[in-house]
Amino acid sequence: MTNDRLRDVYVVDAVRTHVGRYGGALASVRPDDLAAHVLRSLVERSPALDPARIDDVVFGNANGAGEENRNVGRMAVLLAGLPTSVPGVTVNRLCASGLEAVVHAARTIACGDASVLVAGGVESMSRAPWVVPKPERAFPAGAPQMHSTTLGWRMTNPEMPPEWTVSLGEGAELIAERHGIGRDAQDAFAVASHEKAARAWKDGLYDGEVVPYDGIELSRDETIRDGTSVEALARLRTAFRTEGGTVTAGNSSPLNDGAAALLLTDEAGLAASGREPLARIRASAVTGIEPQLYGLGPVEAVRRALEKAGRRFADLRTVELNEAFAAQALGCLREWPDLDPALVNPRGGALAIGHPLGASGARLAGAVAHQLAAAGSGVGLAALCIGVGQGQALLLER
Repeated sequence: MTNDRLRDVYVVDAVRTHVGRYGGALASVRPDDLAAHVLRSLVERSPALDPARIDDVVFGNANGAGEENRNVGRMAVLLAGLPTSVPGVTVNRLCASGLEAVVHAARTIACGDASVLVAGGVESMSRAPWVVPKPERAFPAGAPQMHSTTLGWRMTNPEMPPEWTVSLGEGAELIAERHGIGRDAQDAFAVASHEKAARAWKDGLYDGEVVPYDGIELSRDETIRDGTSVEALARLRTAFRTEGGTVTAGNSSPLNDGAAALLLTDEAGLAASGREPLARIRASAVTGIEPQLYGLGPVEAVRRALEKAGRRFADLRTVELNEAFAAQALGCLREWPDLDPALVNPRGGALAIGHPLGASGARLAGAVAHQLAAAGSGVGLAALCIGVGQGQALLLER
């Protein structure tokens, strides 16, 4: 540390792209270009801030196997046209990579090592490549096994207990069993997510947050289906269990493409930006859990973040909880009886908006900041479950 006290960390601005569906409107865009787009847009929205003042750019990415390789954080800096003196780094905490980037950047500012940072995340699940293991010897016999890097386990270490390496969907089924969450409740939760997201777009609530990608016309996030219904979702087959299953494509988050970024500063950086902050970062926490129960990872992380800040669930004004699966989100809510569910994802969640893995955490943090700014005051929470058994939470105030 360079000082004897922690500095306040402000969220000056937050932007994101539309979230595209798998193989959809953003599928033709490289992930490093998506990252560069939100970075460039963020900087342009604060013209008083000299880009050379940015001490570092931190981006989250969950894949790292394709066009986002070779440190997509640094690639974004170069592609965005920022001064080459601005460094960049990439972090990976799977589904919470974007939130990890925000926490990493905030911690750097708080301890006095920097004044102005950009934190964000990016993922193109459409463009995630197939990979093959490197052969142990030249000219091996037989065809190599190919692995999709879009989602989930690949090239799993055989030392892992099999119960730890179940699919993400099977993990959601385990949570549904544990908490007695039936198919009807999951489908109803999914329908509500689509309805809230569609209404938020119609009411212009995302206008100040979303920066459309040049040349691609989208009127809203591409996977929102406000015309769906519980009856329509009930006709879908279960996706992970043929007997007794409850998790379907309709009550699971889709595969997506997108990017998000936030401008974070201390007091000096805030003055240099000439902006009023959206919110202030108050506390964060990350916790671990059994890998197959990853969906409940946020439960303890949220409790710890609230405890660090001296806050209670009753103090919250808004909550952005990533909806990896309806069963997973409902499972967390069952374990937070003091949280008013009406506060959760008021503008729709990932079941409708989508879940571009490395970008989602930054999207959630930015959404909370914008909601607090619109309200004028309050405490907000962003939280995600994380594959392989973790949870992360961030508390913001205004």
